[in-house]
Amino acid sequence: MTPVHELAGATAPIWMWTSPQEVESAALDQLRTIAELPYVHHHVAVMPDVHLGKGATVGSVIALRDAVSPAAVGVDIGCGMAALRTNLTAADLPDDLGPVRAAVEAAIPVGHRGHTEISRRVRGYADLWGTFGDLHPKVTGRSGSIDRVMAQMGSLGSGNHFVELCLDTEDAVWLMLHSGSRNIGKTLAELHIAAAKKLPHNTGLRDRDLSVFLAGTPEMAAYRADLTWAQTYARRNRDTMLALYVDALRDHLPTLRVPTPPTHGPHAADTAFAAVNCHHNYVAEEHHYGADVLVTRKGAISARAGEYGIIPGSMGTRSYIVRGLGSAESFHSAAHGAGRRMSRTRARKEFTTDDLVAQTTGVECRKDPGVLDEIPAAYKDIDAVIAHQSDLVDVAAELRAVLCVKG
Repeated sequence: MTPVHELAGATAPIWMWTSPQEVESAALDQLRTIAELPYVHHHVAVMPDVHLGKGATVGSVIALRDAVSPAAVGVDIGCGMAALRTNLTAADLPDDLGPVRAAVEAAIPVGHRGHTEISRRVRGYADLWGTFGDLHPKVTGRSGSIDRVMAQMGSLGSGNHFVELCLDTEDAVWLMLHSGSRNIGKTLAELHIAAAKKLPHNTGLRDRDLSVFLAGTPEMAAYRADLTWAQTYARRNRDTMLALYVDALRDHLPTLRVPTPPTHGPHAADTAFAAVNCHHNYVAEEHHYGADVLVTRKGAISARAGEYGIIPGSMGTRSYIVRGLGSAESFHSAAHGAGRRMSRTRARKEFTTDDLVAQTTGVECRKDPGVLDEIPAAYKDIDAVIAHQSDLVDVAAELRAVLCVKG
């Protein structure tokens, strides 16, 4: 079993799946601030990809009694990963993947863009659009807001979001992508974080960004409703992008076949983890250490025994499909990726486009200043991150990217 490090000087125990010496001091201070919350249940769990975040640390798993902190979810509500194993092998891929990348970029809007026409597929999510009017009035009261939200369904976004074509160790071709709830999730999160800061029970907090809603209050009910909607939107966004991705690839790879992605629940399809779709910024009602609690995973995946998840690396490095081992100590959780080891600003100062070209050799992707802050060296060593959590997950498949689309 991997030894768990305990962070000294904390009000509640903080159990870490990495050495505190490997974590920046600001993130350690932030974790101690989280542990001061009077609602923390038992301990705070910290994943090996931990790094500083807004309000709550990325890579933190926090179980709260009768309370929830919107900052402990993050502003990209429901952000997560999806992956499909196809029937193709490396031998089926063309030597030049440039036209394939161009087709994917044409099919899936990146950056701040959305679709110019709302597809029949998106209009089919009637259950989602039918409850849009129940969301925060500052969202629903804006003219044309539902049209903009619908247009962003099936779009990637920017930052560390990506679409990849990967090969596993047996040369099977995988489709993988990373995205969340787009601007609607960000807007809802920011509105609720601002509302929580104004509540009188949060006035004594050292960091008001950690402000919480309390169970049984209208503020909590409103946040939970908006949160659930945004988490559903994020999962549908990934499902929609996968469908668009497959359609784009079939023009170049006509023999492509994929399994049907699971539309509900955390587990993979019956065909041996051929389809996985998992959140890593979200809230779940769970039972841990004798109590019913609200668990926030900000940069962490659920890893119950037998549950499949995805832990990506970075452009030019490996990613992993994993199977949960059900660790009680981690609140049945695992890391969500490699985790940044430096800020975007520092990465742009320290590296050049020549460095980016060298570090993404063999990957068909952008190699320009616009994605320099996503250079692999800006991230932690994914293999070390996986090694630190050998008691949390088993590796089911190891993937390497041959094509990557960034926002």
